[in-house]
Amino acid sequence: MDTEQKNIKDIASIANTSKKEVLKYSKLYKRKTIVIKYGGHAMGDKKLSLSFAKDVVILKNLGVNPVIVHGGGPQIGLMLDKLKIKSSFHNGLRITSKEMIDIVEMVLAGSINKNIVSKINTAGDLAIGLSGKDANLIIAKKLVSHVKDPSSNIEKVLDIGFVGEPIKVNPSVIHTLSNAGFIPVISPIGVGLKGETFNINADTAAGAIASALNAERILLLTDVAGVLDKNKKLISNLSKNKIESMIKNNIITGGMIPKIRTCLDTLSSGSKAAVIIDGRVPNAILKEILTDVGYGTMIS
Repeated sequence: MDTEQKNIKDIASIANTSKKEVLKYSKLYKRKTIVIKYGGHAMGDKKLSLSFAKDVVILKNLGVNPVIVHGGGPQIGLMLDKLKIKSSFHNGLRITSKEMIDIVEMVLAGSINKNIVSKINTAGDLAIGLSGKDANLIIAKKLVSHVKDPSSNIEKVLDIGFVGEPIKVNPSVIHTLSNAGFIPVISPIGVGLKGETFNINADTAAGAIASALNAERILLLTDVAGVLDKNKKLISNLSKNKIESMIKNNIITGGMIPKIRTCLDTLSSGSKAAVIIDGRVPNAILKEILTDVGYGTMIS
């Protein structure tokens, strides 16, 4: 039995489905790019991180081109605590001082990135770690944030430091690596037009990269089952024209909103589907990509 046939048999067993079904989707996604935003519990738990690495290798062996974009907020927080540097947040974004940006880059592009690369390589494939600085992969600008003065209700600009947003993604280095058989693993650090270093939200970075690659799909791994309805039940398929009303009615709230926005931006740039999946479940990405049932919430 060759490697591909063994992988198909293993996936069918994991997903409790048929080899025929897995084979159908492996052919559908062959040579297609899928961007996976990796973070949360899936990255912090040892067993889940090893499972994730194996799943990514299986996808690559089936001919899919996975591109990994990772976060690292908790790990950055731990390092700042060790160094006795206080940090604060605004709208879910870490206010990043000049002193802090060097530490953020060290943690994201250094220890976290290389740990993920090592796990994928150990699982049987060749991953290469990059940051958005490499080959000017992610050109960014300073993110302008606003806050309302409670006394006057006047909106003012809030300086959140070296937090950036992508203005251009140069996908050539990703294409080169993927076509050569490598798995790119990207940390969400951007470079400014004057050489500045910017900390970019990992969901935002993943969306910008998926758009630039015209990826077939983007998967956002989270610590929840997906998008839930008003009764807290999972919504398996969500039409993008229903989203605004769900936000307005407080069905979609909090940290799910920026993830949904990332999905919408990616879809408008040409991706066929965006999926929010539960990274706490082993083999969730295989079940989502290679079975009829899928896993999580698909937005299309």
